[in-house]
Amino acid sequence: MQQSKTSDVQKWFPSEDGNAAKRSEFLSLIEQLIRGVDDLKHPDQVNLKGEKNREGLFYEKLISESKIPVSGRPMEDVNEELLKLLHSHPYHTKYFFTNILPMASIPGILGMLTAFMVNGNNLWDVYGPAGAEAEVKVTAMMSKLAGYDAETSGGYTTWGGQGAVYTGLRIAIAKMSPSALKEGVPGNFYAFCSEAAHYSLYKSMEATGLGSDRLIKVKTHLDHSMDTDDLRKKMREVCENGGIPVYIVATTGTTDAIGIDDVRAVRSAAEEIAGDFDLPVPHIHADSALGGFFAFFNDYDVDENALSFSPGVLGMIKAIKDKMQHLHEADSLCFDFQKLGQTPYVTSLFLVKNANDLKRIDLDPEETPYVGHRGYGDYHTGYTLECSRMASSISMYSALMAFGREGYQKLLGQFLEVNLHFREQLIRRIPQADIMNPDNHGMSTLFRIYPEGAPRFADEISGQCTVQELERNNRLNEKLFEKLGANRDKMFFGDTKKHLLAGTREGAEIPLYVSKFFVISPYTLPEHVPQIIDYLKENIEDVCRQFETVTVMK
Repeated sequence: MQQSKTSDVQKWFPSEDGNAAKRSEFLSLIEQLIRGVDDLKHPDQVNLKGEKNREGLFYEKLISESKIPVSGRPMEDVNEELLKLLHSHPYHTKYFFTNILPMASIPGILGMLTAFMVNGNNLWDVYGPAGAEAEVKVTAMMSKLAGYDAETSGGYTTWGGQGAVYTGLRIAIAKMSPSALKEGVPGNFYAFCSEAAHYSLYKSMEATGLGSDRLIKVKTHLDHSMDTDDLRKKMREVCENGGIPVYIVATTGTTDAIGIDDVRAVRSAAEEIAGDFDLPVPHIHADSALGGFFAFFNDYDVDENALSFSPGVLGMIKAIKDKMQHLHEADSLCFDFQKLGQTPYVTSLFLVKNANDLKRIDLDPEETPYVGHRGYGDYHTGYTLECSRMASSISMYSALMAFGREGYQKLLGQFLEVNLHFREQLIRRIPQADIMNPDNHGMSTLFRIYPEGAPRFADEISGQCTVQELERNNRLNEKLFEKLGANRDKMFFGDTKKHLLAGTREGAEIPLYVSKFFVISPYTLPEHVPQIIDYLKENIEDVCRQFETVTVMK
């Protein structure tokens, strides 16, 4: 029988029957990629090898030259093209210190590969039974970790912490106004978060139609946690003017400083104001996308100290536990596994204390005629914004099973130890630098440098500096950003131009620029800190010297 001319399309797919020849071919292609990436690695640099100049008209040239080939190329050749994409790409060596970009672990990668092999749609367990099973398991595991009752809680995987914040707001609106899903959102609903909260809530306010003008920012303490007295004050002002507080985001691990809001204190404030105005208590969401993983220490016995953490790290763990133990007070929360869970992008989990809250934003079966009501399959997630969902829960499940509680405790403990060493040496060896988050216990250190004779951090936050003084200090720090950024292939530091707002004598508020040392690579160890400080000291001294010269000339 003559073979069809179109039968060779099967060459692009895994086998139907699991035959050895096709498996060997597939594995050889995977090995080509892994070997190719390994060949690009350099343990003493941040970027993978290879030259790539992205300046000038780089992207315009790509647009001009890119076209789909008429005939496909052999996969070995395509792999070489894929490897070229990775040339000069940042990689997580011991000198990678920019925030929230972890190395995907082997368990996480293998879990994702497992999901890819069956390519199920996690919308429904008929389409994606493996992902649904893993999702139920992971939801139960993380519910128990957070202190929820796994029998009554619920959750699903979503598109990052943004997806979790947005779903929390959707639930909050539906709680306060069940008709809003069909009739639109009332114009007097308000949401609250701290000044240190992630900007994702801005997007959510826009997307729901509430508008970012109805997002109220609450002051923070020096440890970057929410000032609940200011929360009470601002909630009261909203209520007195006819507004209704519907949503409060408590950040349990801010992106920059690792500030942790006290969720119990936030709930107490919310209940007090709601009671005073005879209103339902707003929905409280803990944005624990980053910091939630510190809940792995909630059951760690610091007196027994089975993992032999240093006294300094034990002190950090105790301080973290004091706040993270209240995580269960939130109505919903999230875990971004692509952050401290060590899995590939995008692997995020949204949890609700009461699974019935998800029904508030679910669609009627008649509105989803494609899935979920044909008498088979009982896992239909019509409450998600996505109609197509990847089975990222399998990657999360793989990581949880491989690391275990102790594995995550060891990894996070190592991050804390490295950051502790960095802080100690930064203060001792670089006199121009002040730590901007000394009261925060985590893997992040924010630091700011000062010209000789200039007001320092304590002066800046006192409100006694002038606008000119703060802006001069900012210019110096911006020079450091440029210096470190130009050489980030050697050591990759982070930075931000809006750490916190400092008052001035003139009454204005000026954002403070800071650099960031964020421990995120498992290959960064305490013994590497002296070399890191050497590099930083050299660059800071050079920047300060040039800055003083330019200032004198002016």
